[in-house]
Amino acid sequence: MRSLHAEWTKLRTLQSTWWLLAATVALTVAAGAAAVSSVTPGVCPSPRACHEDTVKLGLTGIWLGQATVLVLGALSMGAEYGTGTIGATLTAMPDRRKTLLAKAAALSLPTAAAATAAVLAVLGAARLILPANGFEPSTGYPLPTLTDGPTLRAATGTVLCLVLVALLGLALAVLLRDTAGAITVGLGILYVVPLMARLLHSPTWQHRLERWTPMPAALSIQATRDLDRLPIAPWPGLGVLAAYALALSLLGAAAFGRRDA
Repeated sequence: MRSLHAEWTKLRTLQSTWWLLAATVALTVAAGAAAVSSVTPGVCPSPRACHEDTVKLGLTGIWLGQATVLVLGALSMGAEYGTGTIGATLTAMPDRRKTLLAKAAALSLPTAAAATAAVLAVLGAARLILPANGFEPSTGYPLPTLTDGPTLRAATGTVLCLVLVALLGLALAVLLRDTAGAITVGLGILYVVPLMARLLHSPTWQHRLERWTPMPAALSIQATRDLDRLPIAPWPGLGVLAAYALALSLLGAAAFGRRDA
């Protein structure tokens, strides 16, 4: 608990922590609300024929929110390498494994809180916006509610996605010992790889990338309709992102334990 308290103190005293958490909520909600608002009668004249996954549409703000939590994860470790305070940290807490676990826990809790606030806010916004565009129970679109199993799974999965992305940023910073490098590699994983999947002309390779790369696979957790059309099932898809985060964390922990600060 002393290690966790120390890491939480370091994280909360960084001004960037609170700005990044606030940006995560603001960007996720703003992008999600904009996406829901875009489904107007001009775009989708008949809601029944549109077959729109309104819950997934509302949660698309994760495409922006994931960038800020990645930066937060990278800064939580990279800032210590940048300022040279990592030496003092390891002097005070020589058990490196415990130090990393404390950092991961201190990072995960506020990230989960911010992600939960963002998801609840965007689902609340969707409940207000969708009926005005014709997406209501009478047209086959129940309002988003956490009492609905698929919606609860999509909401919970989105929170877990953001936490895992933050841990991915932490793992990269531990491995590379550089904030800028960790952010660059992380953004490449989050954005460049999905873009490559869309640019490929081979349906076989598109399918493979959507199944086995972190974010395309993980975002299947947000689907609430037409699950049989997904390249990978929701929970296994989230497991792909978790596997990447775990593998990089183990590599980072191994390097952290062997080399000098």
